[in-house]
Amino acid sequence: MAVKRMRGVGYLLATAGIGLILLPVAMGSMTGPDWLAKVPAKARAEKNPLAGKDSAAKAGRTLYVQYCAMCHGDNAQGQATFPSLHTAQVRNLTDGDIQWLLTNGSLAKGMPAWTALSVTQRWQLVSYIRSLPPIK
Repeated sequence: MAVKRMRGVGYLLATAGIGLILLPVAMGSMTGPDWLAKVPAKARAEKNPLAGKDSAAKAGRTLYVQYCAMCHGDNAQGQATFPSLHTAQVRNLTDGDIQWLLTNGSLAKGMPAWTALSVTQRWQLVSYIRSLPPIK
């Protein structure tokens, strides 16, 4: 009986291992080097409903500190392989591009999908990112 149980556990572990190996293939749309090319036109065109609201940027800063600073740095300056959010590349993104990335992530870039955050919270993060000064 113990042998059968071990075979079952071994099969389960092997299946899980194969699943983990194939996950990036199944998630192919998120693993390419150019995540921006994956953003649908409709998502790209979305406007931040909280744009221009200081309270949204302030709430976004609070969320940033809690969820983003560990990778992007305390002041969004970037660190290690995680980019600064002050760059022209980020500034040239549409609000919809940023919202899409926050929602879908990019496995290849190490960016998680933040679907645990509400849509409003993700727009607050967009507001905060938009409030950052450019690199000089």
